[in-house]
Amino acid sequence: MNPEELQLLVTREMPFGKYKGRLLADLPGHYLNWFARQGFPKGEIGRLLALMHEIDHNGLSALLDPLRRC
Repeated sequence: MNPEELQLLVTREMPFGKYKGRLLADLPGHYLNWFARQGFPKGEIGRLLALMHEIDHNGLSALLDPLRRC
């Protein structure tokens, strides 16, 4: 995990699907769990979704709060 990817979680929007336009950091846990079961997309968006899933699953979402203020 690198700081640039963490910053992307609070600035990058979901590019498709039911939550299109929502920040990756604001995606609901059940949606991230669905991707974890079905498979994450290829490329950067898949890596970011997988990272957000790990953060959410482990109850660490509050760690992103300081980045939201930047």
